[in-house]
Amino acid sequence: MKYENAQFTKNIRTVKLSDAQAILDIYAPYITNTTVTFEYQVPSLEAFTKRIETISKEYPYLVWENDGKILGYAYGSKYAEREAYRFSTDLSIYLCPDSHGKKIGTQLYSILLDLLQKEGYRTLYAVISHPNLPSEGFHKALGFEEFALFKKTGYKFGKWIDVLWMQKTINPYDQNPILEKDKK
Repeated sequence: MKYENAQFTKNIRTVKLSDAQAILDIYAPYITNTTVTFEYQVPSLEAFTKRIETISKEYPYLVWENDGKILGYAYGSKYAEREAYRFSTDLSIYLCPDSHGKKIGTQLYSILLDLLQKEGYRTLYAVISHPNLPSEGFHKALGFEEFALFKKTGYKFGKWIDVLWMQKTINPYDQNPILEKDKK
């Protein structure tokens, strides 16, 4: 796993596969009760653990833990399959409902963005079901800019949902880009 057993602050560390159930417990209500994610079915623990394992091999995957309880998580992931896209990254963040407004997300993202910048990524993307004013405001406050709105992109809970794309540049667009992982 990338950054295995790294501790960044008192509360922020890299994910462990043993965190899968706690992370799934945070994510599941977003699936079953909201249009924040376009998944319809809560994945099995086995499938979700495999997801974490796959993503964390390549990208930073962080959790916020307080007194043994995970209150939120954030990670980068592959933007698209083609090789030319490798300098861009999708971001995801989910928090327990009672963790909103406590700067947990801001602190998770700050470390995540710093790690991705050091690795040489250029563009970060946030794909947000729209409207989602808390997420849109959160990303704007961190310097993300709106750049596309896709109308009626997803269908969930009997309604069509728009998707807002936001982006943030974290490194210059030089002519000979390289990622840290390419140097090895």
